[in-house]
Amino acid sequence: MERRQWLQRTLASVVALVSAPASALMGAQEQSTGQGGGIVALHRAKSEWRKLLTPEQYNVLFEEETERPYSSPLDKEKRSGTYVCAACHLPLFTSQTKYDSGTGWPSFYEPITGRVGTKRDYWLIVSRTEYHCVRCSGHQGHVFGDGPAPTGQRWCNNGVALKFVPQGEP
Repeated sequence: MERRQWLQRTLASVVALVSAPASALMGAQEQSTGQGGGIVALHRAKSEWRKLLTPEQYNVLFEEETERPYSSPLDKEKRSGTYVCAACHLPLFTSQTKYDSGTGWPSFYEPITGRVGTKRDYWLIVSRTEYHCVRCSGHQGHVFGDGPAPTGQRWCNNGVALKFVPQGEP
């Protein structure tokens, strides 16, 4: 590991310990953004996911990487429909909540209730909120507080972590 990487990770760990609430330090980091809606968790080995997904999908969903901005056609998708998790196909967002944030990633102001879970992310030292699919735990993106009304939130999603299902299609 390079010295710079070691330093970044060490600083991120210190920031996480200093600024995390006591409940997070005691293992209660995971929280759901809804009731869960009775969704049963889907557990598969990473080797199984590798077989089912493209390398880019796997890296984003299960290694928490980020795709390049403006690389996803879903950023410019305008049709009515539903955005589902690319791994397990759980519906996560509707086209009614999608907007152009100008960031280069598909963005939404609100997920479907109970479909995403969140956790704190200190990878870039600054605290962020990462979100993932509640069924397969696939990493989707990060949520920020600079979105439009009515929520003021920007759910910034990796396009490769989603599939779009046009309205009227199964």
